[in-house]
Amino acid sequence: MKIAIAQLNYHIGNYEANTAKIISHIKQAEQDGAELVVFSELALCGYPPYDLLERKEFVQHALKAVELIAQSCTTVAAIVGCPELNPEPQGKNLYNSAYFLAKGQIKQVVRKTLLPNYDVFDEYRYFQPNTTFSLVEWKGLKIALTICEDIWDDQPVANAFSRDRLYTLSPMQELAKLEPHLAINIAASPFSYTQVDIRRNIVCNKAKSFNVPFIYVNQVGELVFDGNSMVVNANGAMVAKAKCFEEDYLIVDSETLTMSPVIEAEPTDTIALIYKALVLGVRDYFQKTGFKQATLGLSGGIDSAVTLVLAVDALGKDNVRVLLLPSQYSSDHSINDAVALADNLGVRYDIVPIEPIFSQFNEALSPLFVGKEANLTEENIQARVRGTLLMALSNKFGNIVLNTSNKSEAAVGYGTLYGDMNGGLSVLGDVYKMDVFRLAHYMNRKSEIIPNNTIVKPPSAELRPDQKDSDSLPEYEVLDAILFKYINQNQSPQEIIAAGFEEATVLKTIRLVNMNEYKRFQTAPTLRVSSKAFGMGRRIPLVAQL
Repeated sequence: MKIAIAQLNYHIGNYEANTAKIISHIKQAEQDGAELVVFSELALCGYPPYDLLERKEFVQHALKAVELIAQSCTTVAAIVGCPELNPEPQGKNLYNSAYFLAKGQIKQVVRKTLLPNYDVFDEYRYFQPNTTFSLVEWKGLKIALTICEDIWDDQPVANAFSRDRLYTLSPMQELAKLEPHLAINIAASPFSYTQVDIRRNIVCNKAKSFNVPFIYVNQVGELVFDGNSMVVNANGAMVAKAKCFEEDYLIVDSETLTMSPVIEAEPTDTIALIYKALVLGVRDYFQKTGFKQATLGLSGGIDSAVTLVLAVDALGKDNVRVLLLPSQYSSDHSINDAVALADNLGVRYDIVPIEPIFSQFNEALSPLFVGKEANLTEENIQARVRGTLLMALSNKFGNIVLNTSNKSEAAVGYGTLYGDMNGGLSVLGDVYKMDVFRLAHYMNRKSEIIPNNTIVKPPSAELRPDQKDSDSLPEYEVLDAILFKYINQNQSPQEIIAAGFEEATVLKTIRLVNMNEYKRFQTAPTLRVSSKAFGMGRRIPLVAQL
């Protein structure tokens, strides 16, 4: 049987656009001689819809849309992800389901069993878990149909579960007892640079373990979903693969998979993947919010430089405008580096010195600060002056301020609320500082776009004379290693110290992380590229005793 795989970018709640996109690919599959076309998890409503699922009209729109799509399935069948009303009075109101559409009707509905409740996922809040298992049959082909997490049952990260669990085996083990010819998993699996190889291995191992060909269909889009849909033969070898971070469409023949040439997995280039994920994330965020233009403060430092390159690659140089906001502490080379980068990219820039404004703040506050030495207060005033000017530009011209803080800074509170933490989108908020350096080198792999001086000079906020980040923070190589263990791997201070890190440095770093949770509660939404991003991906109480 010829099966079409539609790896698409959906817009949450945009039923008109999502429905039209799905129907157009059903028609394309029909023209190409396919007998089945497969779409991803919750494709109709978009993923993750969160509390929109609690709105009756939101779900009703989804159910009407799936009936409309079914009418297009006259000669070709389709598998489409969509919410389903729970017909029983007990339990949650909805199921996360896969609809099998054929001959103009909804022929069968398969429900998700394992509901993830970690990282950005919160499915048990909305959905009832499945407890019964059956195959989908179409033209003599028996299909084991599962939804995303249902194949992650043997992974430590998969603390997804059914609290009403009435079965003893995993979803695939239950379905394997029914002797399927083929397995299909529809997914909404976001990108994480720590799980690229893990996901591929899961699909390959499942196919080999159950001796059944496996089709895995993901989506692309703003969370960030990376696509990478794949087809694996019964020996666990990949024989077809969709594009990375792009919409794609391909057709495979279930009867010839064992004869198809094997695709060897390419070595994972983590920085290249992070770069592509961030570009897609910025572009998708702007397209789906309806904004066209972005602005940011270009300081001559590496964070704003990398953010600018990503913005230009995502939106085009004509849709990005930057402000250079030097103070009396800004070095000439920082200003020159910022100008050189803007010129290299062809981006409009304006220079607005903040020293006169900063002086007026100091003058106005001087009666209140009599007898007090200058300290962090004056440094933060400079950051807030810059933030105010950027927000003014944003308000006047209707663009979005891109926040340029990295994950290392966000983790330890190295940022000023209502100042350099301003912004409508945090581009680097899930990228540690050392990876920001790696991104800069990646961007310069063909020619020098970011001035080399920006990359090699010691990082500094330039808020006081001769200031360097290392004055108050460990060197970033050490800091990032501690942060990764504490934040991404949930290791305890004792475990990190036992790994060879200096006790005082570990305890200081973790104290900074814990005491700055209130700042992260107020930061801009962050593009997620790891398995533990700040925001929805890491939910820590504000007032916890840690």
